[in-house]
Amino acid sequence: MVSIKDVAKRAGVAISTVSKVLNNYPNVSEETKKKVNQAVEELNFVPNSVAAALSSKQSGRVAILLNLDNTAQTVDEINMQYLAGAINQAVEMDLDVITVFYSMIKSMTLDEIVRYLKAQSITGLIIFNMSKDDKVLHRLIAAEIFKIVAVDAPLINESTSCVWIDQQKAQYEVAKKTVTENGSKSILYFAGKKNGYVSEERLKGVRMLAEEMGLPLFVRNGNFSELEARKHTFRYARKKDVVVCASDLMAIGAMKALIEMDIFRPVCGFDGITLMGYAGKQMNTVRQNFAGIAARAVRELKRLLEGGTGEEVVLDYELIRMQYLDIIC
Repeated sequence: MVSIKDVAKRAGVAISTVSKVLNNYPNVSEETKKKVNQAVEELNFVPNSVAAALSSKQSGRVAILLNLDNTAQTVDEINMQYLAGAINQAVEMDLDVITVFYSMIKSMTLDEIVRYLKAQSITGLIIFNMSKDDKVLHRLIAAEIFKIVAVDAPLINESTSCVWIDQQKAQYEVAKKTVTENGSKSILYFAGKKNGYVSEERLKGVRMLAEEMGLPLFVRNGNFSELEARKHTFRYARKKDVVVCASDLMAIGAMKALIEMDIFRPVCGFDGITLMGYAGKQMNTVRQNFAGIAARAVRELKRLLEGGTGEEVVLDYELIRMQYLDIIC
């Protein structure tokens, strides 16, 4: 059986250096990483700890890939629900699971990511929060080396499935409910991030509504930021009848600004995060079951690992009007 000592000898480095490379420690030169990863690949090395963990698992090891590089702490509620839902489902299905963060791999090449995952005997991944700008992840999916489930990204091939809600329909419905309830004649819309799959679909939904009802639509990018939505509200809301937001966080920023401006404009959000209940005013929103979405992604990955082919999985959502009494225990 190949040992870490064999890898160190083949690469011409110390055993401790091999360990640092396998665990993605900082301050290791690119040349050293290349030598160690090449030795790992040539020797088909699997760390003892991983091999032991896999001994009783039928489908191998899976990784949950999360992006926690957010400017606002409140959005971590969504990631924590994703994490809890995925881990609980993986334990129930006897899948060995680890968590990997974007910050750990963002500077890696495709080959380096593949070696890093293979060194830990990863056979499948669930990727959250991926955008069109994450080119190396797109190449990883296209390579079909691993079974992958992309949450909120419509990327499908033989080895990759997508799990999400109908973002366009949900945005259309919550915006229409808010507009019709208040007889609004113009829409101020705060979109999400540029090049985001979710943002793109939600923008399509509000544009479809504006065209259908013949309403003027004024769009500004809010970057899913409470601060950006607040700034845009102060600048543009007086001349618009309703504020539609592509996230609850932006809806909270908009509502707080409107209260300070001492004017009323109906506001709606998207996602159903707990913080919406503390916004000061009731607002329509789209409630997603993030833990349920993550659990469904784990079940879908299990299916792929057992020989299934990639497909789109569209889950349910709920239109709600969130208030303080809905969230207190």
